[in-house]
Amino acid sequence: MASINQYFLLMSYAIALVLVHCGSHALCRPLDSNNTALLTRDRHEQWMATYGRTYKDLPEKEKRFNIFKENVERIESFNRASSLNHKLYKLGLNVFADLTTEEFRATHTSFEPCFSLQSMFGGSTTNNFKYENVTNVPPSMDWREKGAVTHVKEQGDCGLNQINTGNLISLSEQQLNDCDKTNHGCTGGSIKKAFKFIQQNQGILTEQVYPYKAIQGQCQTLQGHKVTINGFEKVPAGNEDALLQAVSKQPVAVRVDNSGFQLYQGGIFNGECGTKLNHDVTVVGYGTENGNDYWLVKNSWGANWGESGFMRIIRGLNMCGLTAAPSYPI
Repeated sequence: MASINQYFLLMSYAIALVLVHCGSHALCRPLDSNNTALLTRDRHEQWMATYGRTYKDLPEKEKRFNIFKENVERIESFNRASSLNHKLYKLGLNVFADLTTEEFRATHTSFEPCFSLQSMFGGSTTNNFKYENVTNVPPSMDWREKGAVTHVKEQGDCGLNQINTGNLISLSEQQLNDCDKTNHGCTGGSIKKAFKFIQQNQGILTEQVYPYKAIQGQCQTLQGHKVTINGFEKVPAGNEDALLQAVSKQPVAVRVDNSGFQLYQGGIFNGECGTKLNHDVTVVGYGTENGNDYWLVKNSWGANWGESGFMRIIRGLNMCGLTAAPSYPI
């Protein structure tokens, strides 16, 4: 089956042929709203095939089509005006294109209550920031190129080891989902609690031993190699220079407001964000493009979202609360 890009290319080619041979032919009349709706239905069918989407009945399909149609209009309107509005990124169709904003937030944001830095970290972590005297910060960094970033997973509804040992091992998020009873599993958790679990559990198993299933299940007692941490440290809040120092030495976990991320396709995100820290991601690098500084962020929504599962966020504006509560394992 043709890809979405191939589909649109063929459609554009056909339209171009019509325009070339137009004259006074009836085909040259502007598309009315019914024809536009038919084209959108074709796009929805193609989108369903691409993402394997099925619906329980025709009323549900019609409901999802109408949401899809609204998102298509939103995407096209935003992208047309992006240059005028000084936006550095584009929106596009992805696996979330048949969800309303409210549905997306309900399924892809954490239920961890809003917290202050004190409530997040408490007294369980050191006040040290071991990178505060780092001065040899390179102009760009991409930990993917150094083999320190595992593949992007799809969280569904639900790095340090390589730097220290030279071995890239994918760790078991599923063990965290199933066994950390203080966290919220597939409905969203917190970085602090994940780090605490790994420390108190004397390590975390590898994904090979405890595979990822994107659903929360019963905790299993399995034997195998564990990766351990000695604790975790926080990066000084609200300080992008300090975050830069830390990311130049290792990936850093951060908590952001993801309300503008649903249909992100690519580019440097400099759009609107809310004020709730509701989603955990990992900063795995930074750089500059056309004079615009950015953070390179690894997400958990699969490789078909964003830039192959990653996104770039504007650097220097504390965008989306990115510097509110960064932390890293030690």
